[in-house]
Amino acid sequence: MVNALGFSLGVLPAQKLAQTRPGAKGTLLLEACLPVTEFAATWPDGVPAQVPGMDADPFFAMEGDVDAARALVKTTADAELFLYPGDRHLFTDSSLPSYDEHAATQVTDRR
Repeated sequence: MVNALGFSLGVLPAQKLAQTRPGAKGTLLLEACLPVTEFAATWPDGVPAQVPGMDADPFFAMEGDVDAARALVKTTADAELFLYPGDRHLFTDSSLPSYDEHAATQVTDRR
């Protein structure tokens, strides 16, 4: 169960809630991720996280977010990084030209 979800810049409050709110159940950090140490010394035990993004997205892949996501996955048993081929940002938003139906469907089908 996800109780904190954020897209791009909205990942900041979602990740903060997941890391600092007692009883957090999980988080979905879409197309962004901050270093865990931004909000706490470590990721909380038992709080799963998923971080989907495109492998050539200039914001996600080229500004350090994917590196933070890889570090999170490396140090947290319940964290997963899902990279999709492409260079689009906000690819899950069907109202934008950057929408990628195939990748967005994969994101929403994951549990």
